[in-house]
Amino acid sequence: TNLPSSQFSPAVSFDGSKIVFISNRDGQQELYLMNANGSGETRLTNTPGEEFDPAFTPDGQRVVYAGLQNGNLDLFLININGSGTTQLTNSAAFERHPTAR
Repeated sequence: TNLPSSQFSPAVSFDGSKIVFISNRDGQQELYLMNANGSGETRLTNTPGEEFDPAFTPDGQRVVYAGLQNGNLDLFLININGSGTTQLTNSAAFERHPTAR
């Protein structure tokens, strides 16, 4: 990427073909996905909260991440096409840095 906004927390898929990362280019921390060569960039999330710490599932078809929603930091799972978001945790504790193995 070559933008004036921040791009951070990159994670590479297990097969090395994709990169997921966080960007605040639209004023909100959201998940983005692109091919490892920098092509095909797409936005995965569009939430009122912020996303952190993305990681691919071993099959490369989903991303697990921490999301700050309603003042609570929980873990979520999303398909790499941006569909099917599932909340995995719902507790008062802050869950961060998920990994998928």
